[in-house]
Amino acid sequence: MSRHIQVTFDVHDPRALSSFWAEVLGYVHPGPPGVDLPAGADPLAAWDEFLARLGVPGDQRNTRSAIEDPDGHGPRVFFQQVPEDKVVKNRVHLDVRAAPGLQGDERMAALEAECDRLVALGAKRLHRDEPAPPMSQGFIVMADPEGNEFCLD
Repeated sequence: MSRHIQVTFDVHDPRALSSFWAEVLGYVHPGPPGVDLPAGADPLAAWDEFLARLGVPGDQRNTRSAIEDPDGHGPRVFFQQVPEDKVVKNRVHLDVRAAPGLQGDERMAALEAECDRLVALGAKRLHRDEPAPPMSQGFIVMADPEGNEFCLD
């Protein structure tokens, strides 16, 4: 039997980083449990109201956040607040498939366009690996706003 997974990030600012990754992946923030959100409602505002009703102090409301694939296919991504800084290269990273089915110059142009979009959202471009067939079609290494590496693939 296969298992579902959740990818968890240790971060300083769960809300900000979950919002960044929601934009990268096309994911959404789920609403609080038992709360039916009307169309167009802000799920993060709903979480603030929900946590306030539970008596969670304001300074503790940004200790965790999550995003989900609206189509239900991809893993849930969870962000938990930790006090320590990221100090070394990730041992696991996400590959964001931004150019499926494309090859050569067309593929690299699509990756560059996505790189530009993500830099505008707060990501940092680290380096580009050129295509080296047959083993690599080329990719761009990036870091999210808290320094977690990921690849545009």
